[in-house]
Amino acid sequence: MVSGAKKQIDPSRLTADVAAAKVELLSAQCAADRVRLQYSVEDIIAFADRQALQQAIASAEAVHRFFSQLGAQIKDEE
Repeated sequence: MVSGAKKQIDPSRLTADVAAAKVELLSAQCAADRVRLQYSVEDIIAFADRQALQQAIASAEAVHRFFSQLGAQIKDEE
């Protein structure tokens, strides 16, 4: 999807998609918290699958970038 493109959106669909994303993000946060609370950083680095960790980190960074953009836009509009 191209940012800034002019197109018709369905507000109710957007609302539903954001609500679904919120639930999925909460689930991901809970999964990360389970790992964080059960294992030390040192143990995770030493024993976890390196590729899985790198993919999880890349996903978290992408989500952070996206929501940081949204947060900055919200602050600009306030």
